[in-house]
Amino acid sequence: MKTTNAYPQKNLAKRILVMACVAAVLGLSACEQKGPAEKAGEKIDRAAENAEQKIDQAADEAGQKIEAAKESLTDKTQAAGEYIDDSAITAKVKAAFVNDPVLKASGIEVITDKGVVTLNGTVNSETSVSRAIEVARTQKDVISVQSNLVVKK
Repeated sequence: MKTTNAYPQKNLAKRILVMACVAAVLGLSACEQKGPAEKAGEKIDRAAENAEQKIDQAADEAGQKIEAAKESLTDKTQAAGEYIDDSAITAKVKAAFVNDPVLKASGIEVITDKGVVTLNGTVNSETSVSRAIEVARTQKDVISVQSNLVVKK
């Protein structure tokens, strides 16, 4: 009769069970710890988020600067347009005075500001004052006329 030894089988079963437990513990601990690849991935994600925030912030700032520049340019263009229009009005009024037989030798100073014409100087008569106001008023783009004309005595 052959004798079988049960002891080595129990020992083997215990060893397998211990190895399975160790493997499970190592497996679980490995799940909790992050490897270098995972850490690098997280750093890349954070860097990408930071870059996106900085890009958004820079885009907002650029948009604000563009809007401010646009407003400034619009204001300057408008002011330049008014200046050009005022200069053109002044030139038209002076030309009309030179072409008028009553006013051509009067030497009236003409100042235009936003379409408002101001007449300064001295003239020979009240008729010349009235005529100067009328001639200035009839020019294109003149909004109103202010007279500071004085009649020579």
